[in-house]
Amino acid sequence: MTFASVQELVQGTRPVLDFNGGLRIKDSSALRSETIDRLVHTAVFGEGDVREVARWVIWEAGWEVGVKSASIDSLYQARAREEYANLTVPAMNVRAMAYDFARAIVASAKRRDVGAFIFELARSEMGYTNQSCEEFATVMMAASIKEGHAGPIFIQGDHYQADAKKYATDPQGVIDGLKKLIREAIAAGYGNIDIDTSTLVKLSFPTLAEQQRENYERCVEQAALIRELEPRGVTSSIGGEIGEVGKKNSTVDELEAFIQGFNSAFRARVGDKRGLSKISVNTGSSHGGVVLPDGTIAKVAIDFDTLREMSAAARRYGMGGAVQHGASTLPPEYFHKFPEVGTLEVHLATEFQNIILDHGAFPEDLKQQTYAYIREKLRDEWASGDTEEQFIYKTRKKIWGPFKQQTWTLPEATRSAIRALLMEKLDFLYEQLGVVNSQSLIQRHIPDAKRISKPQPEALKAIAA
Repeated sequence: MTFASVQELVQGTRPVLDFNGGLRIKDSSALRSETIDRLVHTAVFGEGDVREVARWVIWEAGWEVGVKSASIDSLYQARAREEYANLTVPAMNVRAMAYDFARAIVASAKRRDVGAFIFELARSEMGYTNQSCEEFATVMMAASIKEGHAGPIFIQGDHYQADAKKYATDPQGVIDGLKKLIREAIAAGYGNIDIDTSTLVKLSFPTLAEQQRENYERCVEQAALIRELEPRGVTSSIGGEIGEVGKKNSTVDELEAFIQGFNSAFRARVGDKRGLSKISVNTGSSHGGVVLPDGTIAKVAIDFDTLREMSAAARRYGMGGAVQHGASTLPPEYFHKFPEVGTLEVHLATEFQNIILDHGAFPEDLKQQTYAYIREKLRDEWASGDTEEQFIYKTRKKIWGPFKQQTWTLPEATRSAIRALLMEKLDFLYEQLGVVNSQSLIQRHIPDAKRISKPQPEALKAIAA
């Protein structure tokens, strides 16, 4: 499936691609068939020069056929101005079987005329799924090419989070790590980054401003770096966060304490540049849901009234609204409420993983291999008092890196069946969140995304010449 060398890649794609003086598409239909499949497998599982060349080719080919990695900030500014309503943008964490899952996201969006959707990957997910920023952006672009998407796509770094425990002993090391990650994301072509320094909130202080100070000051540092590094003509969407998901519920007063402090410090540092596009809050959800002893998910209550109030407050400060995390495992009847209360964006992850792993087409022998890996390699993460079902459910997200090649190379019939069920779920979510027929909204507010170019690899220059 992969190209073995740069020479083989150039020769094997010659009927489809022309490398003379850059990259030109000769046959876009042929590109979307086996060619893009071979290129993306090389971009992920190849090594050295051929992997880097495959990544560059996919990125450039995407722009050539009209797939444009963009910032969603212009849309969110329009929401702040009340130019649209009753729409919540879904952000899908593509941690499992990334190419097939991303294909399902795009295919479902295309058949429902959805333009407002986000591909995202959290900092923690990068590690246990073995996906770098460059790989992730490449795979999202490849999936969009494969499914015939045209227009902007939104690639987002989710939860670029400061580790509170490490920060206590090495604050500068933690901040430098976040800055390194931001540099990698922007170089990879991300147009959207969510900063999460909410872990640094200190509830022991008497006033909300003091409680939020470390959060907003460190968030300002990261946001200023994004503004410094973003490509000319691009205003990246930047998110902040006021309450760690799964902890206590956020309040409007906390939001205002954070954003007032952030805006003052940000203006002092960078002047009148665009600040935050959105703010993540906690309203009762938790990442992955609350797992019961039998491995099922408890039904939780979301404080929609508070979510409404915080979204309205965020818009008063020029942001598009509040963001809801940890939503994918919520009861189906909740989802229509998010656009009703003005939620700007909702993050969805674990339920898609559940659909894949629990699908009847997913090979049982492979599933048992992954569970054996969990029992052997992750036993130290088994919390005291948890049943085995709870332990496996909480940790099975960490199988996607070690078993990436096995799941990517499942038979097409298996992957097609899984994509079909993912698309059913996506169809439902797009409908409930109000993004069906949103392509025209994207075209109105993001009509001409600025091209984000990457340097051509020297190994390709040598052969193409």
